[in-house]
Amino acid sequence: MLQKFFATAIGMAAVSGIYSQDSTKSSPFKLSASADVYYRYNFHDPPKTATPLYNNLTSFTPSQNSFELGMVSVKGEHTIGKASMVADVGFGRRVEDFSYNDNPQKNGFVSLANIKQLYLSYAVSDKFKLSMGKWATHIGYELVDAYLNRNYSMSYMFSYGPFFHTGLKADIGLGGKSALMFGIADPTDFTTTISPSKFVIGQFSTGSSDDKFKAYLNYQGGRVSPGMKLNQFDLVLTGAISDKFSLGYNGTVQSRKPGSESGDSWWGSALYFNVDPATNFGLTLRTEYFHDEKNVAGVGSNIFGTTLSGNIKIDRLTIIPELRLDNASSAVFSKGNGRKTKNTSTALLAAVYSF
Repeated sequence: MLQKFFATAIGMAAVSGIYSQDSTKSSPFKLSASADVYYRYNFHDPPKTATPLYNNLTSFTPSQNSFELGMVSVKGEHTIGKASMVADVGFGRRVEDFSYNDNPQKNGFVSLANIKQLYLSYAVSDKFKLSMGKWATHIGYELVDAYLNRNYSMSYMFSYGPFFHTGLKADIGLGGKSALMFGIADPTDFTTTISPSKFVIGQFSTGSSDDKFKAYLNYQGGRVSPGMKLNQFDLVLTGAISDKFSLGYNGTVQSRKPGSESGDSWWGSALYFNVDPATNFGLTLRTEYFHDEKNVAGVGSNIFGTTLSGNIKIDRLTIIPELRLDNASSAVFSKGNGRKTKNTSTALLAAVYSF
């Protein structure tokens, strides 16, 4: 029944979108969509029984020597007066990993996994807006939608940081390029919960007048469970050196404190080097250091990852060939013979389409 509802809604949205393209007047409705597929090969060719599975410790690429479907996503946005709605639905393993708490084994509401984002907003003024619902996290440099990232495989910081929040937030314009967001939400990555615990979230953003430099200071904090407190601070910086070269930086630290005991933390830092020698071709080099020797995130090692991705653009289609090297301080990866190793290498080919 729910699938029929979404199919009908998407069909009506498509008709409305076509009409708005033909109309000379601006339309309050916006429709966008994307899809991604990929092939991944790990050169150690680990056995199926190996841990981690397929030498993959990050999100969305749990496969070996296989052509895979990522996600098809449809997003509708509508505004009328001061009220607005965003409905963003997805289908595929990528969205199932994104909404990993929504499944029959955890909460029984498998259909909630398909709702990537759903929130309603009201603009009290041109500088103050309230939103309630579920939205992708403000923390980190990378995003769940493949077409919004230049690397296809994900960073460790994205994989072990928050994915989304469900709650109430306020966006406040501070003048110029500066803004403030703060809100209250359910525990991180829960669409529904019986827990009385709530998280506080916040962001301060600013930038240069020409938008060539942007900065975001992000926060989340609260009780994961009655005996566990979590705090995370995150910094994102972006800078355009020229039309053909830009930089990105992400640094984050997440601490967890069980009751009255002393807490531990994991942290990470990554640089993104973006080069676009032509309008239809670009390269991105991501270098990331992920520190989790105390096994707070569940990795139990420090890892330096280097990922080089090409972006070959053909109209709305982007082809992404990618090479990735992961070097750990301890043997957390597997070889084909079942033995452990400190490093591994992966080749990946992805295709992403968006409109």
